[in-house]
Amino acid sequence: MATYRALWVTEEPQFKQQVIRRDLAELPDNEVLVRVHYSSLNYKDALSASGNRGVTKTFPHTPGIDAAGVVESSAAEGFSAGDEVIVTGYDLGMNTYGGLADYIRVPAGWLIKRPAGLGLREAMILGTAGFTAGLCVHKLVSAGLEPGDGDVLVTGATGGVGSVAVKLLSQLGYRVTAATGKQEQAAFLQELGAAEVIDRAELNEGTDRPMLKTRWAGAVDTVGGDILFNVVKSVNYGGSVACCGLTAGAQFAGNVFPFILRGVNLLGVDSVELPLVAKASMWDMLSLQWKMDLEPLVEEISLAETPQAIARILAGHQKGRVLVNIIDG
Repeated sequence: MATYRALWVTEEPQFKQQVIRRDLAELPDNEVLVRVHYSSLNYKDALSASGNRGVTKTFPHTPGIDAAGVVESSAAEGFSAGDEVIVTGYDLGMNTYGGLADYIRVPAGWLIKRPAGLGLREAMILGTAGFTAGLCVHKLVSAGLEPGDGDVLVTGATGGVGSVAVKLLSQLGYRVTAATGKQEQAAFLQELGAAEVIDRAELNEGTDRPMLKTRWAGAVDTVGGDILFNVVKSVNYGGSVACCGLTAGAQFAGNVFPFILRGVNLLGVDSVELPLVAKASMWDMLSLQWKMDLEPLVEEISLAETPQAIARILAGHQKGRVLVNIIDG
């Protein structure tokens, strides 16, 4: 029986990650078998790999919410052996065996054919984090944010979403202020295009006040919690905040004043259940007019190195994007 390598998370009784060989027949009974070339690591992967039941309900399990590779076989119309494809989101890596493996077998409705402007490696340097950053920026632009409007804040700026958002916004001509708790990474953020780097502690000030002095034309918030609403309280009249994360908490103390006195927009961003046609449109955008050189923010690792990288993410020590080279490592 054919076997393949996979990162395997077990509970014994503490959660443990190791690369093992599994039988190919144990993959889910879905329409399309994909040979994975590249995957990536996201915060959600680290949560799954450490036993977070809000992400993954049952173990043992293979995480990996991202995968890019080549169709090995397909029982679905529209996909044939040899097609290069991308999978991000839906249930991949959550409760369906994920992309941190040589193979995945997924529904055809989760697959996007690789856009001509991106290689498989480039697609996974972006991965869910970069894709989410693109969605955040697109929401801000669609809400009317223009480069001359003033400073645009990015919170959690050294993380996967934040670092790509800094790069993309600066590339589009916006003046970006990057907020981080890692002041030692200021040079890294400036290299990505940040005009200013501030300590995230500044964004915790004034949580007891209903409004704050206006400071930002718009913002990409990747952390949530009280920082998110402090950002909302300090956005210019008619400005917008794109919200996509919760590393600082899922709840915040809020009020209606920023919305009814300044007309501020709080824009939610989801990349998981986004309809496939909308996903394809964003991938096309990231492969053409919004294509970026992301080599300065990527660390490439092998499948065998993923447990150590997951530990760094959980400890808050990771910066930029983590690309997992499956095909060569």
